Amino acid sequence: MSDFQKSLRTTITRLPKRGHYEKETVYSILDEALYGTLAYSRDGQPFQIPTGFCRIDDAIYIHGSVGSGYMREITGNRLPVCFSVTHIDGLVLARSAFHHSVNYRSVVLFSEGEVVTDEEELYRALEVFTEKMCPGRWADIRKPNKKEWKATMVLKFRIGEASAKIRTGPPKDDDEDYEMEVWAGVLPLELVRQSPVADPDLKEGVVLPDYLG
Repeated sequence: MSDFQKSLRTTITRLPKRGHYEKETVYSILDEALYGTLAYSRDGQPFQIPTGFCRIDDAIYIHGSVGSGYMREITGNRLPVCFSVTHIDGLVLARSAFHHSVNYRSVVLFSEGEVVTDEEELYRALEVFTEKMCPGRWADIRKPNKKEWKATMVLKFRIGEASAKIRTGPPKDDDEDYEMEVWAGVLPLELVRQSPVADPDLKEGVVLPDYLG
């Protein structure tokens, strides 16, 4: 898998050693994220929209109502967007306040949105999105009917300009601070799926599917 070409917008200038441009790295961070932030500007006013998404090959997809103002605006006016995701993997606790940090993996990409009209691509995007959120779910549920398809808009953002930034490891303290009687290290963090809670109106006798067990 090739690397992304660096650009003025994606080149990491602050701590450049944390920058990564390999597609494999960028895509792995995107695929693990359950949501991201879509940013754009309209008439000088910035907007940020948190949204779920999925990736298929070299593009990310989001979906919403055909009446969604921001989705219609982005595509109708061909507004450039910035999309980002971040995983916080741990709190980095240093001996000094100045050197406290976090271990993280982040991606920033730039693109323009296009409305997906091909039915096969629409179906595939919603299937991949559902399976990303809950693997095994798509085969278990009722698929959208014609009315629901007509009410759904899917946008595609081709990933041509992107970079990742990653921090790992212990704190980096000043040499003289290593003699301090202060605990230092990393407090790991992770997103954990917990035990399912049944719908109060669940039909009697319906058992928990294996993919949620």
